[in-house]
Amino acid sequence: MSMTRTEIGDFILQEKLIAILRVSDAGTLPVLIAGLVKGGVKVLEITTNSPDYAAQIKENRQLYPDILIGAGTVINEASAKEAIAAGAQFLVSPNTHVGVISLAHAHGIPVIMGALTPTEIGLALENGADMIKLFPAGDVGPGYLKSIKAPFDNARIFAVGGIHLETIHSWMEAGADGIGLGSVLTQLAGLKLTEEVVAHNVRKYTEKIKEYVQ
Repeated sequence: MSMTRTEIGDFILQEKLIAILRVSDAGTLPVLIAGLVKGGVKVLEITTNSPDYAAQIKENRQLYPDILIGAGTVINEASAKEAIAAGAQFLVSPNTHVGVISLAHAHGIPVIMGALTPTEIGLALENGADMIKLFPAGDVGPGYLKSIKAPFDNARIFAVGGIHLETIHSWMEAGADGIGLGSVLTQLAGLKLTEEVVAHNVRKYTEKIKEYVQ
């Protein structure tokens, strides 16, 4: 999937769901990714603190050419460079780091920059962040996002952290442009980890998100 920075950003905004993969065992990724894709996910984020994440980005971009695959937990310029070299199609940061934005844009990919306070959001936008990752969203709630959206009405904001199936509606109604979901998609207590089991769980979320896709 060869796309411009704007096209990548538009695709993410259209899909409204980013599946976040943070694992301790790289061996689980093939099943997890296959299940996510089968369940309808089209935007994947593999975090930089997952084992062999760079190799996983490179390999899965080849396996799934129609899926956007980016890097998450990009906290500084060093991790940004590594992720870009691996072929990440977008970067996601938990923090506000101007250098990460510059590097990503120099390589033609968008950044979803972590920010929580009005000052952080303003700084990220002023320095060209394509989207904002409101994090940790679950600790502040949808009401906080609604208040933030009043002065930052043009900001594209993804709510990430502590979001569940039952709260997606509240976040979208509060003005979220999308959400990022991690463990709720893939950590299935008491169930054998298979592609179909993951896909069955994921479909509940992708179907819910479809209610907000125009």
